[in-house]
Amino acid sequence: MAEHLRSRIVAMLKVAMPLAALAILSTLFLLSRGREPGTTLPFADVDIEALLREPRLTAPTHVGVTADGASLRLTADAARPDTAAPGSGTVVRPRLLVDTPDGRRSELTAGEARISAGEELLLLSGGVHLDNSLGYGLDTEALTAALDRTRLESLGPVAGVAPGGTISAGRMELRRTDAAGPYVLVFTGGVKLLYQPPT
Repeated sequence: MAEHLRSRIVAMLKVAMPLAALAILSTLFLLSRGREPGTTLPFADVDIEALLREPRLTAPTHVGVTADGASLRLTADAARPDTAAPGSGTVVRPRLLVDTPDGRRSELTAGEARISAGEELLLLSGGVHLDNSLGYGLDTEALTAALDRTRLESLGPVAGVAPGGTISAGRMELRRTDAAGPYVLVFTGGVKLLYQPPT
């Protein structure tokens, strides 16, 4: 008797299950909202003609290691290649992190940067700000950063905060003293250091 009841239930489910699935599918199609005939599909709002005239990369990242073991990480809002000089280009709003093997970090931000083909040099300009883990916060108009070794060099006067006070100088350079020496910040050209003792 139980075997007969089970076979009747299975036979009823063989008919009821496909009908239930058909009912669910039909309600999906009946209740779905139709698209207006004049509406367009949502695509990214990009000016294709502008991209063809001026190609660029958005949010590029470059990571590398210098010959003396410092790690470099360059990020930016955008990068534009120079069509007249292959291998050259401009970087918009760059951020450069330099971590030296002795555990020190220098973080640079600028308005833009330029790299030329065949040169292991990044020219930062448009107002450069340098924060160094030694406690320096310096501003200058333009600065060069070597990409093959640890060397940062301002192209003009620098001014800002130093450990325990303020500093200004005609030039500033971050470099290694020699092949096995420490990394140092060197200020030259009329250096003025104002010490402000803690109160």
